[in-house]
Amino acid sequence: MLSNKFNLDIVPTSQISPALLAALHRLLSPVARLMLARGITLPMAVELLKRVFVDVAERDFRLGEKTATDSRISLLTGVHRKDVRRLRALPGVEDELPEKVSLGAQLVAAWTTRPEWQDGQGRPRPLPRLASNGGDCSFESLVASVSRDIRPRSVLDEWIRLGVVAVNAADEVELQEQAFIPRHGEAEKLAYYGLNLGDHIAAATDNVLEIGKPWFERSVHHQGLSVGEVDALREKAAALGMSLLQDLHQQASRPDGDGQAKDRRFTCGVYFYSAPVDGEESQ
Repeated sequence: MLSNKFNLDIVPTSQISPALLAALHRLLSPVARLMLARGITLPMAVELLKRVFVDVAERDFRLGEKTATDSRISLLTGVHRKDVRRLRALPGVEDELPEKVSLGAQLVAAWTTRPEWQDGQGRPRPLPRLASNGGDCSFESLVASVSRDIRPRSVLDEWIRLGVVAVNAADEVELQEQAFIPRHGEAEKLAYYGLNLGDHIAAATDNVLEIGKPWFERSVHHQGLSVGEVDALREKAAALGMSLLQDLHQQASRPDGDGQAKDRRFTCGVYFYSAPVDGEESQ
């Protein structure tokens, strides 16, 4: 037993499961597509993978509470000891959501789940841009309800740039998406790319390695559908998924007063994907 999480057996390359290699190939293919589209070549990817291997070995494959040596990490990962020493000396990787992305998610969550910002059907309603026109029901008041450290105008300008909101002829701010999914903004998209896929893969990996109580991680899949049928299913999935996420947000936002330490986070995601039966292109 090398840590509280993992048992590790050094498996000869010839004994590695073909099913595991096939699963990893499928998992890494879209990541490689993104890398190639953004100019990341194999040498750059290998350097990144070395760092990931070293970080994971150091964090998750310790001998009890002992700090792993460079030699041990080199043995576990196959990364040369000189590279291990160099990589361990680098600053830590920031894996939290950027502040402006986190703030945006909080604002959209409030807009889509709190009654004061919704219409009679429970949908996020257009908000007068200025408090002088809308009072406590304005966009300025929405921003102030989440943070008084940032100017509402700055949020509005950034959201218009990202395609999250639009201002109509009545000078009202209309939410274009019921989740913080920027249409533009590379940094914002990549922040969610790392968070959403990272947590999904972490849950699936825990389940494969049988670590703790299994996480809920399911999907439904069918073949032999028309484009129109897929479009209808996609629309229904979006509606059902948004309802689920809003319900979970409302529950997570209510203090329960159970006296336990508030030191945990959670992610619940819903996704939908379609491709030709014999291909991998997205629809």
